[in-house]
Amino acid sequence: MTWARYGAVLFDLDGVVTPTAIVHMRAWSEMFNAYLREHAPDQPPYGESDYFAHVDGKPRYDGVRDFLASRGLSLPEGSSDDPPTADTVRGLGNRKNDAFNAVLERDGVQAYPGSVAFLDHLRELAVPLAVVSSSVNAPAVLESAGLLDRFEVVVSGAVAEEHHLAGKPAPDTFLYAARELGCDPADAVVLEDAVSGVRAGAAGGFGLVVGVDRGAGHDHLRAAGAGLVVDDLADLVPEPGETDREAQR
Repeated sequence: MTWARYGAVLFDLDGVVTPTAIVHMRAWSEMFNAYLREHAPDQPPYGESDYFAHVDGKPRYDGVRDFLASRGLSLPEGSSDDPPTADTVRGLGNRKNDAFNAVLERDGVQAYPGSVAFLDHLRELAVPLAVVSSSVNAPAVLESAGLLDRFEVVVSGAVAEEHHLAGKPAPDTFLYAARELGCDPADAVVLEDAVSGVRAGAAGGFGLVVGVDRGAGHDHLRAAGAGLVVDDLADLVPEPGETDREAQR
């Protein structure tokens, strides 16, 4: 294979292009553990395994709902306009989002160097690119990282809601991005670090799904449908003097 033979490359954002997954993990942990201490003190604390099993890669409100269900807990759905103090699914989701935005505004974000190197390589090949993220904050994160102009299409959580697209692990958001780029899914590549995102790529019939292991584990990503798993996107960049074809043999 060569990267130039593909009609598009579709990137997840958090954990693939930028290390904002760490910020998301902290925001989820603070929000859920505060809720559990107040409303379910007999429950064990929310931990990293809960993030990967129930939250990672999913739309925010789905993550709230799925984690609570894993603990036998439930809340009224509420509405997207619920204040972050509301004890509803959407109130908790909004509480988490406020915490994330506060950190982003305070600290900013820098992309993974290996991801920038891979983006540079794809730019040389003139491969159309999209970001497909469950986060409504995707455009702000890309702007903070100085990468917004690299992508022809950005499918954020807000876009998914506007167009009534099911979230990952459903393939709908990736399929929408491929259509926006005018590319058949079989000719496109999906890059994901979350098991739910890899499942979405596999379900969409994409030409290749690349798992980026930022903590989910090679075996879990492969079992979810990744045809290739790397530790960093720098692993996908040919060495100096090496052709794109030679790098992928």
